Amino acid sequence: MALPRETQAILFGLGAVGLWSTVATAFKLGLAFLTPIQMLWLGCLFSLGFFVLARFFVSPTSLTKYTYLRAGLLGLINPLAYYLILFEAYNRLPAQIAQPLNYTWAITLALLAVPLLKQRLSRKALVGIGVSYVGVVVLVTRGATTGFETFDATGITLALLSTLLWSVYWLATVRMNCHPVVLMLTGFAIATPIVGLLCWSTDGLPPLSLQALSVGAWVGLFEMGITFLLWQHALSQTRQVAKVGQLIFLSPFISLLLIDQILGESVHPSAIISLGLIVLGVLLVNKPTVTH
Repeated sequence: MALPRETQAILFGLGAVGLWSTVATAFKLGLAFLTPIQMLWLGCLFSLGFFVLARFFVSPTSLTKYTYLRAGLLGLINPLAYYLILFEAYNRLPAQIAQPLNYTWAITLALLAVPLLKQRLSRKALVGIGVSYVGVVVLVTRGATTGFETFDATGITLALLSTLLWSVYWLATVRMNCHPVVLMLTGFAIATPIVGLLCWSTDGLPPLSLQALSVGAWVGLFEMGITFLLWQHALSQTRQVAKVGQLIFLSPFISLLLIDQILGESVHPSAIISLGLIVLGVLLVNKPTVTH
C-alpha cells in the first residue's frame, strides 16, 4: 500500500535533512588530510557522475543554447567558487562556527532579492534580519567584546562570502526554464575539469585511497547530489510547502550534535544560542520572506 503523498513528502524531507546534517562533520573529517581544492575535486567527480545518471530519468527538454551557456557559467559559481570558499572557511574555523555562519545564506538571499528581483522587505523580515545578525555577532564573539581575536578573521569573512555566492547563484536560477538536474549537470560538467586543473596545478591531485574516496563520495552525493533531489521531491509531493520547508531548521541543530559527538568539538553554549537567534531570524524573514 502506497503511503499518502504528504507522508512521502515528510519522509523525503527528513531524509534530506538527516543527510545535510552530516556534511559539516564530513567536511572537517576530510579537511584533516585533504586540502579544500582536493576535497572539492573529489566531491565534484562523484556529484557529476550522479547527475549524469539522474539525467536518464528526466524527460527530454528542448533548451536554447543561451540557457545551456548560462547554466554552464553558473557552474563557475556553484560548485567552483562557492564550495572552494566554503571549504576554506571550514579549514580555518571550528565546525561549530563555520556551520551557523553558512546558514545565514537565507538572510543574504532576502537582502539581495531587494535590488535584484525588485522586491521589498516587510517589517517582520527586517526584524528577522536584525535578529539573525545579532546571532552572528554572538557566535563570533562568544558574547565577549574581545572574542573577535579568538577566530580566524579570514575564515569568518570567507564563510559570510559563501552565503553571498550561494544567494547570487539561486537568484540567477529563479527565471531559468531549466530542470534542476539539467542545471546541476551542466554546471558540474563545466566546473569539474576546471577544479581538477586547479587542483593538479596547485596542491596536486589527492590520493585515491579508500579514505579519500569515501569523503569525496559523502561530499559529492550527500551535500551536492542525492540530498538536493530528495529535497526537491519532498517539496513537489506536498501541498503544504511551508510545513515541509520548516524541516530544514532541524538540520543545523542536529549538525551541532554530530559536531560535538563525532568531531569531539566541545560545543560552546554561545554556538547554540547564536544558532537559535539565526534560525529565529530566518523564520521571521520567511513568514513571508519578501513581499512585492
